[in-house]
Amino acid sequence: MVEAKTNITDRLIAWREAHVPEKQLVLLLSFFVGVFTALASFILKSLIGMFHWLIDTYLVDGDHTWWLLITPTIGIALAAVFVRYIVRDDISHGITKILYAISQRKSIIKPHNMWSSVVGSSVTIGFGGSVGAEAPIVLTGAAIGSNLAKAFRLNQKTMMLMIGCGAAGAIGGIFKAPIAGLVFTLEVLMMDLTMASVGPLLMASVTATALSYIFSGLSPMFALQHYEAFSIGRIPFYLLLGVVCGLVSLYFTRGMNGLEQRMKRIQSWWLKVLVGGLSLSLLIFIFPPLYGEGYDVIIRLLNGDSVTDLMHSPLAGLGMSSWIVVAYFALIVLVKIVASVATNGGGGVGGIFAPSLFVGCLTGFVVARLINMTGLSVSESNFALVGMAGLMSGVMHAPLTGIFLIAELTGGYHLFLPLMIVALVSYLTIMIFEPHSLYAMRLAQKGELLTHNKDHSVLTLLKMDNVLETDLTTLYPELTLGELCKVIAESKRNIFPVISHDGKLQGVLLLDEVRNIMFQPRLYNRFTVGQLMTSPPAILNHEMSMQQVMQVFEDTGAWNLPVTDAEKHYLGFVSKSKIFNSYRRVLVHFSDEE
Repeated sequence: MVEAKTNITDRLIAWREAHVPEKQLVLLLSFFVGVFTALASFILKSLIGMFHWLIDTYLVDGDHTWWLLITPTIGIALAAVFVRYIVRDDISHGITKILYAISQRKSIIKPHNMWSSVVGSSVTIGFGGSVGAEAPIVLTGAAIGSNLAKAFRLNQKTMMLMIGCGAAGAIGGIFKAPIAGLVFTLEVLMMDLTMASVGPLLMASVTATALSYIFSGLSPMFALQHYEAFSIGRIPFYLLLGVVCGLVSLYFTRGMNGLEQRMKRIQSWWLKVLVGGLSLSLLIFIFPPLYGEGYDVIIRLLNGDSVTDLMHSPLAGLGMSSWIVVAYFALIVLVKIVASVATNGGGGVGGIFAPSLFVGCLTGFVVARLINMTGLSVSESNFALVGMAGLMSGVMHAPLTGIFLIAELTGGYHLFLPLMIVALVSYLTIMIFEPHSLYAMRLAQKGELLTHNKDHSVLTLLKMDNVLETDLTTLYPELTLGELCKVIAESKRNIFPVISHDGKLQGVLLLDEVRNIMFQPRLYNRFTVGQLMTSPPAILNHEMSMQQVMQVFEDTGAWNLPVTDAEKHYLGFVSKSKIFNSYRRVLVHFSDEE
């Protein structure tokens, strides 16, 4: 049966290669990627809505709101069990996993990612987890693109493009934001826009968005009803908001990363569920807006309602003065990262898209309310809107994504200039302190991140196994000069690694070092290889990245260096010439637009 299936697949691929050019195939596949990601987005949103409806109808209806303290823990526990016993793989940090797949796994994403993130995140968020559904659906879309390309045996470059199509389609499908989908792929996944890639990316993004319009209507996700026309006199206030958003983005990025590291120290998975669930429940009890994605809070603030959320809080007894409102939402900004880390660290599945939009909206509102309390007048709705772009720009290091996504999400195209000002200033502010986004910083610290820098990206794609030379003749220290001369006569290399009998590197012997004595037979039994060998300028570890390898070559001025494993066993040699040849080959492959 397996053999028959293989034969059918081979015949299908052979027919495709003979009759369908690759360019047309990529466009066709990008269309189907858009269709499948739109369906996945619709299914995910529908599942989340269904869980919310079930909880509201059968648990919370009436005065049983205390159920809201329990359901997030239940959701986290169900997601943790699903991941541990069914998926049996880590599906958190979806965007980081995509970046890792592109840079380290030849753009291959596991097939289960086409559905596992949808299930895990729908349970997590549907039961009240304080995270977003966007990163899981982006991973789902990228997995669909990767596996479609793999099924048709397309090369790594095309698989990378199909991953981008999946991500663009996911953003377009879940947000109804086709331009943001395209820009997200370029900024966050750091893919280059070429004439060969723009067509498929647009095809996937527009297809997914069009289907989302069919499924859920034409209205934007956050319809803006109250806004103030842009005024030149407001520019200084928007500049201030941009700086504040940049600083809050820095707090968001470093705070979330630090809290995640603390959660990882808990070894027991059920203890993580317990700690995450109880922490989240306590925070939701004090700050109800932390329940779920928080999109209903965003809609209320965008439309001028800043008291409803405080009224449903235990802190409502403190009053409804402007100072109380400001303090309440400012505290939510501070503790949102704790709620999100408690959700994901406890075993839930979700992303930081929604938390960054939520925190950005609250930040913009707080800044506007503080300005208004001084006697000046600015639109709190406008500031809440552009604050979302500021946080997204800072946290994701993606100002264009922030600008276009918020404009498409709200229909706030009339505020394009404020969006641009706040997004740019926020991005410039956080860049002073943090060179990488929250998504990329984990990989950047390991030297595993692809960037728009061609040299850096090509070196990242190169692996030690690609440049390792293993055809050098090894020597033992006890060999005499006479025996060495026989080895030299049969060798085509001028460098020889010297190893012990257990395979550990002892040193190197250079032909130039023995050339002056190798023609003197009277010395053949006087010298041994151990006496003639020298220490190499440096020894490379097999786990080193190519950036580290090139730095060692730069520091030592060497042309050839030995490579060992962690126990110092000799594995081979790396030469600058081999690296340069491999570099040129990879650069040509990934720069070719045909």
